[in-house]
Amino acid sequence: MSKFSAWLNAARLRTLPLSISGIVIGTALAGFYGYKNLPVFFSGLLTTIAFQVTSNFANDYGDGVKGTDNENRIGPKRALQNGLLSRKELKYGIVFSAILSLILVVTVLFFAFGWGNRKYFIVFAVLGSLSIWAAIKYTVGTSAYGYKGYGDIFVFLFFGLLAVLGSFFLYTKFINTFVWLPAIAVGALSTGVLNLNNLRDFESDKLANKNTVIVKIGYKYGKIYHYTLLGVAFISMFFFIVYNYEFWYQFLPLIAFVPITIHIFKVIKTEAPVLLDAELKKLALSTFLMSILFYITFNYL
Repeated sequence: MSKFSAWLNAARLRTLPLSISGIVIGTALAGFYGYKNLPVFFSGLLTTIAFQVTSNFANDYGDGVKGTDNENRIGPKRALQNGLLSRKELKYGIVFSAILSLILVVTVLFFAFGWGNRKYFIVFAVLGSLSIWAAIKYTVGTSAYGYKGYGDIFVFLFFGLLAVLGSFFLYTKFINTFVWLPAIAVGALSTGVLNLNNLRDFESDKLANKNTVIVKIGYKYGKIYHYTLLGVAFISMFFFIVYNYEFWYQFLPLIAFVPITIHIFKVIKTEAPVLLDAELKKLALSTFLMSILFYITFNYL
């Protein structure tokens, strides 16, 4: 495998659709309230992608160094685990993507606020810096929060609330009550994807002392937690649409919950964690589908 292919492997491009779902919905919400800004949209997408790639590089490095990625791992093999990239190369990759992320944060904030609004600029610069920190510290270092069971909280906050509410604010400079509902929906679904990953890796994480929520509460209760997350997502999105719809087709985002419901029945029937691997892509793509349908129906139709 070439070095370019190795870096693509470490970047895990398949994770990108889920990562941009929050900003797609935040942009759609802004459009629904009459605010549009293409430079903010495109620079925001690039920033989100840079955050995700930074996180993927860091996860590859952190889990590889700690020995979590070993012969017991069920999912796709990682770059460091397979020897495709060295520790030193991955470190450089993390630093490079983190710096690029910072540059993109400044770019999107300039398009949103200009140089004049220092208060908003500083607040969002801090939030952007925290996003980069969270992307790296999930698995890297002795105090990696992913190994202490806090990953779910951070995913809900950064992939859900901050992604949707933050991107909405970049356009509008305000937050109202209703936009919290789609933010909660995206956060719950994103946390569901992480939880499904942790369900799949239950046995190997337990052996590696990676104390995820699933390791703490067990596989059985982890599945109940999973159904709860997906139920919260549906209820949040449903009530947002009910309170705000003008036309019947604005219920179309709920179509994404058809494959999610099928996914739930699959998880109910699955006893062996290894068999959950194929469900990860289905849930992630269903979340992305929801965001695209939401964007089309609330921003354009």
